[in-house]
Amino acid sequence: MAGVAGLHRKMQLLPPPPNTLPRRSFSVDREKTCPLLLRVFTKIGSHHSKEDFAVRGKEPKNEFQIYTWKDATLRELTDLVKEVTPEAKRRHTRLSFAFVFPEKLGHFVVRPVGETFAYGNRKVDDDKPLAQLGFQIGDYLDVAIF
Repeated sequence: MAGVAGLHRKMQLLPPPPNTLPRRSFSVDREKTCPLLLRVFTKIGSHHSKEDFAVRGKEPKNEFQIYTWKDATLRELTDLVKEVTPEAKRRHTRLSFAFVFPEKLGHFVVRPVGETFAYGNRKVDDDKPLAQLGFQIGDYLDVAIF
């Protein structure tokens, strides 16, 4: 059974072609479902490298933690990042989201999953929930702010 889980994760290493994710809705009853803890790391100008996550306990310092659900959209997460990161509040700011997780051999992977703008300019990725993007509980979220 572990091989199946490893294969499932391995298949997720390659992002799907743009605009081909299924349009099915994914929702969680937030009143009855316990939220998950999401560790969010931000960086100005680029994503963190996979080496930045290589040593447990020595992850990047610019971290904040939120409780959320797997149906949280990138727009919801954008608004939360703006609350705690002053650089993300600028008018034409673009945010790039990536999941960070260990591969089968334990080395971390940084996989981009979508982009949003701080204000307006709604993009296709705004309404995508974490679950639809392949998020698994325990993954980190890395946010590059441009």
